Amino acid sequence: MGRKYNFLAIVVALVLTPVMVDAAPPAQIAFTSERDGHQQIYVMDADGKNQRRLSNDIFLNWEPSWSPDGERIAFTSTEAKDTERKRPQIYVMDADGKNRRRLSSRFIKDAEWEPSWSLDGKRIAYTSSGAMDIAGGHWRIYVIDTDGKNRQRLSNDAVDDWHPSWSPDGKRIAFVSSRDGKGHGIYVMDADGSNQRRLTDNPSREWNPSWSPDGERIAFVANMERNWDIYVMDADGKNRRRLTRNPAPDIDPSWSPDGKRIAFVSTRDGNFEIYVMNADGARLVRRRTKDHSDDIEPTWFDPAFAIEIAPFSVSPVHKKFTMWGWLKQVDR
Repeated sequence: MGRKYNFLAIVVALVLTPVMVDAAPPAQIAFTSERDGHQQIYVMDADGKNQRRLSNDIFLNWEPSWSPDGERIAFTSTEAKDTERKRPQIYVMDADGKNRRRLSSRFIKDAEWEPSWSLDGKRIAYTSSGAMDIAGGHWRIYVIDTDGKNRQRLSNDAVDDWHPSWSPDGKRIAFVSSRDGKGHGIYVMDADGSNQRRLTDNPSREWNPSWSPDGERIAFVANMERNWDIYVMDADGKNRRRLTRNPAPDIDPSWSPDGKRIAFVSTRDGNFEIYVMNADGARLVRRRTKDHSDDIEPTWFDPAFAIEIAPFSVSPVHKKFTMWGWLKQVDR
């Protein structure tokens, strides 16, 4: 007798719609560590688990920056043909550490570092010294296409500009400058370099601007009370408030893609380690690395918030189907 599907099982399978069960890979934090002898790029799950090394060579590698789709990481490296000088340059590699390639200037006298991806994944902002051995040279903000073409200078002030951070909407770039005679402060400009203006107006030194995912706030580091702490302000520079209050220096803020947490670096346990706190302050601070060497420069990526580069759209969260019920086959 031929095989026949059980009618009731078919009805159950049709009525009970497949349930989407979250199977997204965990959020990742890329960072720099000296645990294996010299600076290399590492990655870990956002809870601190599964720490592993991505770059593996004799050169210094640091300052990782995720592409919006999480497929690549831009970083700074000393690799150069002139091994005696080893000027830092911008490189890109796949998220698994493979396919490393040099992106920025081919002029060996240029030192270039601090990469920051644009939201559309087409450009990278970074800092360049130009010919750093020329007297009177200054650091400038540049952008370059991710294929290494169309290198453009955005800032050209008589003092140093550095540490660019691209806004989530891709329209602005925050950066640090020592112009205006007020010490190091946080500035912002349009993505084409126009409309440069200062956001902070304090005598303290301020560094490390980092945009919140909604573009409404900027986290940064300031030395307001004789200690480096994490602060946050509105994107127009208003409503400045302090987040950390530990006697140890706290630096390198990086927002989680959902805007609820901030990763940062602190020496509160003896050496530079990576911590995570709520974005509204230092409550629920959790240490994520526990190595005896310095771990610095965390940068966050979550596949659930990934942005497709081509075509440009929000990437769906990785899901898997789980069927409630099953088709029961019986023989007749």
